[in-house]
Amino acid sequence: MSGRSGHKKNKRHLVKKSIASVMLLNMLCLSALPAAMVFAEKAQTSTTAATNSTTAVAGSIQKPELNLKSAILIEASTGQVLLSMNADEALPPASMTKMMTEYIVAEQVKQGKLKWTDKVTVGENPKLTTGSRIFLNQGDVHTVEELYIAMAVGSANDATVALAERVAGSEQEFVKLMNETAKQMGMKTAHFINATGLDKKDMPKKYQPDTDKEDVMSAKDAAILAMHIVKDHPDYAKFTAIQSYKFRERDKAPIVNYNWMLEANKNIPNFKAYAYPGLDGLKTGHTKNAGNCFTGTAVRNGMRLISVVMGADSEAHRFTETKKVLDFGFDNFEVKQVVPGKSKVEGLDTVPVKKGVETKVGVVSDSDVSFVVPKGGDAKGVKFQTKLDAAELVAPIKKGTKVGTITYTYKAEGMDQAQTKTVNLVTSEDVEKGSWFRLFFRAIGEMFADLFDGIKNLF
Repeated sequence: MSGRSGHKKNKRHLVKKSIASVMLLNMLCLSALPAAMVFAEKAQTSTTAATNSTTAVAGSIQKPELNLKSAILIEASTGQVLLSMNADEALPPASMTKMMTEYIVAEQVKQGKLKWTDKVTVGENPKLTTGSRIFLNQGDVHTVEELYIAMAVGSANDATVALAERVAGSEQEFVKLMNETAKQMGMKTAHFINATGLDKKDMPKKYQPDTDKEDVMSAKDAAILAMHIVKDHPDYAKFTAIQSYKFRERDKAPIVNYNWMLEANKNIPNFKAYAYPGLDGLKTGHTKNAGNCFTGTAVRNGMRLISVVMGADSEAHRFTETKKVLDFGFDNFEVKQVVPGKSKVEGLDTVPVKKGVETKVGVVSDSDVSFVVPKGGDAKGVKFQTKLDAAELVAPIKKGTKVGTITYTYKAEGMDQAQTKTVNLVTSEDVEKGSWFRLFFRAIGEMFADLFDGIKNLF
């Protein structure tokens, strides 16, 4: 009897255990169902977004016919290339070389190493320099700003060399700085032998470098340099948009800006046919080897474009070709904001926090994201990829703390390259450090949660 009774007890225990297992399994399945449904819904949304990722608007854009050695057009805030013609070919840039001299001098002022009011004593090299010039004599004294205007407006070679010597001690030491800066900017073809853009044979013989190379720069590199000028020194037009400038009181006539396309020239009889709305820079260039070159920049409806044309056959031709290039950009493209600043990221609303009052904190992008799109088109199909600096944060945490990055990528149909922009992910609020009491009871709660998980795994 006792053996039969024990057998019945074991059987009942087994039945109870089986029933408990089934009930627990049902509870777990039901609790997981909403999460599974959410996951499925997210997956479906992602698929739908991928389906709508293309637009055919750009496919019908007709590029202009150009009679040049090379040309390029970029949008200044994104660097997006909108038009390219032999843009990677290294060519003599003539006085567009001076854009690098302008950039370095402006950087020296920005960094406090130089002041616009500093006096510059002219040496022998500037005095002997030929080409476009303001006829400086050795021993003349002028301010950095006066020489800079003469360089930016009148393309004065002597003023350019005087500034180079003021910054680096000699023109060739300054050239080293030019080439270093070009590498830092990512200019792949640029190489400089002087500060002016003159052919080596046209430099003062005593100051010619011991090299068989010449100044070279591709249209793309010129555009990269111009983009740095526009971004790093937004006050550039204070100099480049000056129509004329009287360098010395005794000068009979002022220096006249070689840039006929300045918008300010719209009422000047000789230039009004070339004046272009919104154009305020940057630099012309001409030598026999280079032909006529021009790096221009203009803004319209909040979009700034940078154009470079190289190897035009006349002064006027470089400007008429530039108009074609800029018109192409403004007529066919626009900049659209695709992600506003302080936006949440799908799938990454929060990141874990240790030792805080809260166990997680919200994250958002720290700035807006804009891309160039064909006019009238939409920036659909923008993809993104996130990268966190650490798996979790440790309190205390201040609002705006960088926790990672997010990279957005967009490619419009018919455009040559994808556009990317990386912005920071930052915390959306403060998280204070939790008290000992709070952290103690949180640890106990986590311990019991782990224990419950352990019990579940027994079944």
